[in-house]
Amino acid sequence: MRYHLWRFFYTSLLYLLIPLLIVRLIWRGFYARAYWQRWGERFGFFPVMSPQTPFIWIHAVSFGEMQAAIPLIQLLRTDYPNIPILVTTMTPTGSQRVRAVFGDSVAHVYLPYDFPDAWQRFFQRIGKPRLLILMETELWVNLIAACEQRHIPVFLANARLSARSARGYQRIRGLISPTLQKLTLIAAQNMEDAERFMVLGVNPEQVHVTGSIKFDLHLPEQLTEQANLLRAQWGENRPVWIAASTHSGEEALLLRVFAQVRQVLPTALLILVPRHPERFNQVAQYCEQQGFVICRRSQKNRGDLTTDVYFGDTMGELLLLYACADISVVGGSFVPVGGHNPLEPAALGLPIITGEYVFNFSDIYKQLIKIGVAQQFKHEAEVANALCDWLTNPAHCQEVGRKARDFIHKNRGALFRLYHLITPWL
Repeated sequence: MRYHLWRFFYTSLLYLLIPLLIVRLIWRGFYARAYWQRWGERFGFFPVMSPQTPFIWIHAVSFGEMQAAIPLIQLLRTDYPNIPILVTTMTPTGSQRVRAVFGDSVAHVYLPYDFPDAWQRFFQRIGKPRLLILMETELWVNLIAACEQRHIPVFLANARLSARSARGYQRIRGLISPTLQKLTLIAAQNMEDAERFMVLGVNPEQVHVTGSIKFDLHLPEQLTEQANLLRAQWGENRPVWIAASTHSGEEALLLRVFAQVRQVLPTALLILVPRHPERFNQVAQYCEQQGFVICRRSQKNRGDLTTDVYFGDTMGELLLLYACADISVVGGSFVPVGGHNPLEPAALGLPIITGEYVFNFSDIYKQLIKIGVAQQFKHEAEVANALCDWLTNPAHCQEVGRKARDFIHKNRGALFRLYHLITPWL
């Protein structure tokens, strides 16, 4: 009874928030026009797509989760070519990644907001899937309840639960615990994540520790060659560092760091890649206002000796830009966002610098810091000093790179562990 009351208040609050959801879509649309499109899908209105064969449904909220889901989707398409796949996302960047990688070979719509009537319309249009795979920690209360009513198995894949999120969920335990208990299986990234789920009331038999499938990333064969060709345009022997997936407030800090680095290394070049495309123009203008000569990747100009900042304003090319760098600074960590994935630069053998806020990847960062692949700092002077130390010591960088690649290699295999948990249900 307590759960039904919690769910009633949760659902009522959602309906009251509809005007704010609309305002948010309008506001975000000023920066990314795609937010003004396909509103019907967000409320369960789209053309009927019920396939003759029950399909596999995978939900990846945004670009990062979609990127992690790609190898899993590719495996499923190879081994089960006759089973259709539906991929849902919440953001335009996630949607664009689906289409860029898979084209029309998978079905795709936005995931509706968590309204019971939206789920009713959604399932009327898609039929009954074989199973739902939720990437990372997407806990939509009414969605999971709707799947339980229709006897649809729900898997939480590559699941992570930070200590901060777990404390928040404890405050609404009456809602979250029954929701988690409805899940068929939770594939947690590590034992700490698994234990937090169990503290919230999940049956230990539901939880499996599989590792993070982000360790199983695939590096394209031509990546190094492409990176060398691009880097050659900037001039030989220039020290290059990348600041990737940056958020508001971080670019200003990192450009001040860059100014300090150039006092020691005047030819140094910065590759700057903001996290969200709706901020590209704003950040590019800020760089120019600070007196830096920038070259925008989207303008097909590769840059030259006069380029100070090579600006990554395209989607799906972060691996290439990492491959162009000597050192990586991973954003979302100098402001309280929680940090972003450090495994991509590690797989490419790059030393990693991060800020203090890494709760999204706390376990991975602990291991990277312990083996000397990553360093964590609070202040910009510390970041500048570390960059100068690494950029002037290539032999040390090579040794760190070897440790980083070994770390990735030793932790591979999560994708197949997850895959073998899913396939019996197919």
